[in-house]
Amino acid sequence: MARKKKDLPLLENVEISGVAAEGKAIAKVRFKESDETPMVVFIPYGAPGDIADIKIDKKKRSFAEGHIERMISPSPQRCEPRCRHFGICGGCKWQHLPYQAQLDFKQQQVEDALTRIGKIDLPPISPILGSEEIWEYRNKMEYTFSDKKWRTWEDVRSGKEFTDPPMALGFHIPGAFDKVYHIEQCLLQDDLGNRIRNFIYDYAVEHNLSFYNIRENHGLLRTLMIRIASTGQVMVCISFGEDHSDEIKALLEAVKERFPEITSLLYVINTKLNDTISDLEIKSWSGPDYIEEEMEGLKFRVNAKSFYQTNSRQAYQLYTVARRFAGLDPQHVPANPSRKAPLVYDLYTGTGTIANFIARGAAKVVGIEYVEAAIEDAKLNARVNGLDNTLFFAGDMKDVLTDEFIVRHGAPDVMIIDPPRAGMHEDVVNVILRTLPPVIVYVSCNPATQARDLALLDSRYRVTDVQPVDMFPHTHHVENVVRLELR
Repeated sequence: MARKKKDLPLLENVEISGVAAEGKAIAKVRFKESDETPMVVFIPYGAPGDIADIKIDKKKRSFAEGHIERMISPSPQRCEPRCRHFGICGGCKWQHLPYQAQLDFKQQQVEDALTRIGKIDLPPISPILGSEEIWEYRNKMEYTFSDKKWRTWEDVRSGKEFTDPPMALGFHIPGAFDKVYHIEQCLLQDDLGNRIRNFIYDYAVEHNLSFYNIRENHGLLRTLMIRIASTGQVMVCISFGEDHSDEIKALLEAVKERFPEITSLLYVINTKLNDTISDLEIKSWSGPDYIEEEMEGLKFRVNAKSFYQTNSRQAYQLYTVARRFAGLDPQHVPANPSRKAPLVYDLYTGTGTIANFIARGAAKVVGIEYVEAAIEDAKLNARVNGLDNTLFFAGDMKDVLTDEFIVRHGAPDVMIIDPPRAGMHEDVVNVILRTLPPVIVYVSCNPATQARDLALLDSRYRVTDVQPVDMFPHTHHVENVVRLELR
């Protein structure tokens, strides 16, 4: 006989006291008067200072998760979210917090990670660089078509009759691969993106085009990607789950005619069981198969498969900090004819954006990246910008970056590291500790794993500078740049 699930409590008049690294608010409560220490409860969409009744959804030994059932007294820190979809689509978690408060929490997140996890000596941490634009800052958005629109519980329980189309073009709701919430307006990309997405949806409904069934894997319209570059160039790429040429051509022609500002209109036929297009042929309906981003006169070609930082303006700030920490910024380096230009290694180089951005101040830049297609993009961007002092290599970092590789290409004067969220493999750390570059610049999207890696490097390196950078307003994500010097 199955054990009956235990009812979880409703906690009354709970004060929310802080924000956790994952973006949820936290409260500390005693479930029973006999509890010696309070338990941490994680609460989405809460704000420090809220007094609320909290319904517990999950209880573990060391923590619990819950949601605000009833607001008693909202925090004075709260502000009104601008987006009509806030709290449902799962994209923005912090629109209810003023931007300065968001920056304060991200600053604290970096400080907590480096001190509590890293446990190393640190210089004063510089104030976080906030984003100049906190709305319409994303250059790339991706949406999913679904033949069954997900409805909120409030809508379902209301008993009202739905007269809108049952199909959706929007975002997967958190934790559910087959549930798509229809989006009418997203405030994170230029409004042109909304107009393009809504036009495609309305056209598809009017012309009875089939939307994808995610569980049964059939339907014409599958995914939509919209890129709007800082240069003003616009890419639209539609993924089709079936190859119906007449319907595809008619839709693409309608989009092209309605939006002449689209510079690259692309499509792909994807009949696989997953949405990835990295292994598929991207076809151009009109325009080149790429758009261009620009920094300080350098052009970076971005195709439908390319990775590029999604906040173009803040990417420039991030790379400028990395360049300055590397000692390669012309504005911060005294004119000295005898100064030898450094040999730089750029680990986890991606499409070579940092490598090409700093190349003009280096003798040579050696970039290493796991994804072979990204390395081809890096080489292309070097050629486009006439850079002949970059070398790029594809392969697993721990297999490529060996002692023999360093003997062959030279010991770096500066090493720039920008790993994925998981941080560096221990073998990579060990090679660095044998190579001992005089300066390391560590760029991270996850201060927790960055702190772990800094602790591993601490025996031979000291941290001289720390600069957090906010790339993603209204989310808990934060980038952090650290400069290390050989002891």
